Amino acid sequence: MTGQRPPPPGRRVFTELDPAVVRANVERVRERLDPAARASGRAPESVRLLAAVKYVPLDQLGALEDAGIDLVGENRAQDLEAKARRHPGFEWHFIGQLQSRKVRQVLPHVTLIHSVATDSALKELGKHAAAGTRVLVEVNVAGEESKAGIAPDELGAFIARCPVEVAGLMVMPPASTDPEDSRPHFARARELAAAHGLRELSMGTSQDFEVAAQEGATIVRIGSVLFESPA
Repeated sequence: MTGQRPPPPGRRVFTELDPAVVRANVERVRERLDPAARASGRAPESVRLLAAVKYVPLDQLGALEDAGIDLVGENRAQDLEAKARRHPGFEWHFIGQLQSRKVRQVLPHVTLIHSVATDSALKELGKHAAAGTRVLVEVNVAGEESKAGIAPDELGAFIARCPVEVAGLMVMPPASTDPEDSRPHFARARELAAAHGLRELSMGTSQDFEVAAQEGATIVRIGSVLFESPA
């Protein structure tokens, strides 16, 4: 895996990717995603598909390029740096928890950070971000103590303190096997974004991306369903 840390137990690393399989999976996801976008009164192209590559080794990323994927996201700063240097043809986003000490490492490689949620990160952005840097603020819409994110009633003040452009919000709803359980949290995020004049909404994963698109997502973060061979 070329410098990547081992995955937690039970998580699969995609060590042999077939571009044809990935391309077919992208098409299947879009066949579900596009009607969901239309259901919210938007054009399908208004919802971008981001391939989450935390468990895709560096030496397998070429298969994603061959499959036509152009937007990818990485959770870990060290892996992002290595992968982005080797594959600059992708548009890279950082989608993991942003530690303040990693801000400087992440910034040169990404067009968007999805997970700004601490004043220490804002301080580092103020020191190191170039003109035109854009970020999303992570919002803890469900008030989960175990998760990072800004409380909804503190969002306005946090945005005001941010030294770079806040383009939108990122949301991770509580884990559930029923995609409909995510709907009220996605709807709340959409309301918050509208209230603060923000356009981008990063929300929805492999489990609930259709609901996310129906509720206004502009970026959905898709992982395993893009890489696994159909049963």
